[in-house]
Amino acid sequence: MISKDSLKTIIWTSIFSIAMGLFEAVVVIYLREIYYPDGFSFPLKMIEPQIAFIEICREAATLIMLLMIGFLAAKKTVVRFAYFLLSFAIWDIFYYVFLKLFIDWPESLLTLDILFLIPITWIGPVLAPVINSISMIVLALIIINISAVKSAGIISRLSWILLITGSIITIFGYIQDYGYFLLKEFLFFDLFSTANSSAILEYATTYIPESFNWWTFILGETLIIAGVSNIIYQSRRHLVTPSRRHS
Repeated sequence: MISKDSLKTIIWTSIFSIAMGLFEAVVVIYLREIYYPDGFSFPLKMIEPQIAFIEICREAATLIMLLMIGFLAAKKTVVRFAYFLLSFAIWDIFYYVFLKLFIDWPESLLTLDILFLIPITWIGPVLAPVINSISMIVLALIIINISAVKSAGIISRLSWILLITGSIITIFGYIQDYGYFLLKEFLFFDLFSTANSSAILEYATTYIPESFNWWTFILGETLIIAGVSNIIYQSRRHLVTPSRRHS
C-alpha cells in the first residue's frame, strides 16, 4: 500500500508532468504552424540546422527537467528513478492528449509521429510510446510501493538486465527504419558530425517511413514486462519468507 506521503508526491509529480505535457504540445503546435501549415505528414520538411540544434537542446532540457523531478521527489536513487519514469510517462501521454484536444491530432493511435531526436530521429506509431508509458507508470508505482517496506535491493540484477535490454531493443525499434535510411547515404560517424548537418537534413526530406517493426517493439516490451514481473515476484518473496520463518 502506497503511503500518504508517497501518494501526495505522486499527485504533485503528476500535476507537474501534465503541465509539461501541455507546454510541450503548445511548442509543437507552433512548430507545425510554421513548417507544416497544412498538417503534419511525411516526408519531412527542410528546417535550418540552427533550428534543428535548438530542438535537440529543447528535448535535452526536457529530459533534465524530468530527471530533476526524480531528484526532488525522493532520497533513494531507485525511488528517484521511479519518479523520473512516472513523470516522463505522464508527460508523454498528456502531450498526445493535448495535441488531440487542440488540433485533433493524431488521427488514430496508429498515426506515425516523430517521437524523439536524440541521438537520431525516433519514429513510430503513437500507440507504441503510449504502451511504453503505461509500462513505465506501472513500474514506477511498484517501485514506490515496495520502497516503503524494503530499504534495499528493490530491483534485482536480473530485473535490471531485463529492463535495460528491453529498453535498448525498444529504442532500436524506433530508430532502425530511419537509421537504415541514413546509412544508405552516410557513414555511421558522419551522422554525428556538425559538418554534415545540412546534408543530413536535406536528405531527411526524402524520407518516408517504410514500416514500423512491431516484432522488435513487442520483444522489447515483453522483456520490460518480464522485468516488472520479476520485481513483483521478488518483493512478494521477500515479504512472505519472514512470516514463514516465524510460523
